[in-house]
Amino acid sequence: MDVYINGRFLTQRVTGVQRFAWEIIQRLDKQKDVQFTILVPPNYEGEHSLQNIKIKSIGQSTGHKWEQLELPVYVKAKPLINFCNTGPILKKNQIVVIHDTAVYASPQGFSKVFRIWYKTMFAFFKFRTKKLLTISQFSKEELIKYLKVDSQKLELISEGKEHFDCIKENHSILEKFDLKPQKYILAVSSMNPNKNFKALVDATEYLQDEDFQIVIAGGTDLKVFNKIDIENENIKQVGYVTDEDLKGLYMNAGCFVFPSVYEGFGLPPLEAMSTGCPVLVSNVGPMPEVSGDAAIYFNPNESQELADKIRYVMNSDDVKQELKVKGLKQAEKFSWQTAANQLVGYTKSLDA
Repeated sequence: MDVYINGRFLTQRVTGVQRFAWEIIQRLDKQKDVQFTILVPPNYEGEHSLQNIKIKSIGQSTGHKWEQLELPVYVKAKPLINFCNTGPILKKNQIVVIHDTAVYASPQGFSKVFRIWYKTMFAFFKFRTKKLLTISQFSKEELIKYLKVDSQKLELISEGKEHFDCIKENHSILEKFDLKPQKYILAVSSMNPNKNFKALVDATEYLQDEDFQIVIAGGTDLKVFNKIDIENENIKQVGYVTDEDLKGLYMNAGCFVFPSVYEGFGLPPLEAMSTGCPVLVSNVGPMPEVSGDAAIYFNPNESQELADKIRYVMNSDDVKQELKVKGLKQAEKFSWQTAANQLVGYTKSLDA
């Protein structure tokens, strides 16, 4: 069976959904049941180490125009996989992965144009697409709630953490930003307002007597997300960092805090747990699914509660060690290989 993959994501900066796509593709490259070909727009300039999956450049345009017009014309009736929330809206013989329904549940975090376009795409996918996949039971329930998706069309696909296993951490990132091991709290994500970094800013007001720093890593795209202000003398923003730098930050942090108010899954806490970093997460959405008993939970709308729990973890080596052990065990439950196996199975719903 021959299946095409929408490779537009390969022209984008790597955040959560692009990571999801690439990690699964690397595992698909090692199976022989289905032959995959990745189709990319002409602005793709990357290099890859795939052995069996071919990458083919098609068309002359880029972005949404390429995805909506040139991609489906080339693919015709053949099966297509879309990993990153988007895909050609008029194509039927395809699978689309929708990671969350934030444009419905938390629309204030996005620009008006972004909201309108994504709601339009999702409406078409609901009726025309052969199968929809999502990444958590929570997200599945949200899709049924907001889009009234037929549950027979909607399936789950796993996320994983193996991508961090083969990365060599860069400890020199601490010297670059004047950080001391175990003396800083780490938060990682894009600057989407849904990530609720303001909760960390507010929590600093209750941590004035402590000597640890709060570090936020991650970039923003103002074409997608509405601008938020987290400027604060107690917050150190290090911006977009490499995977090597990020692993170094995880491994040396006193704890990792994820105050998000809306997620489809929440990959950063899983990454943190896989490195042995103690984790604190908000008690909403899919966070209990992802973190199990391996995290300290807090109400993301209660900044004093967050501050108290940060202090509880940061000032206790025993608590840190317990969270480290539980986190490593919890992370083992999630695998990109499992996701790849699931996807191969789901391709059976497509027409060859």
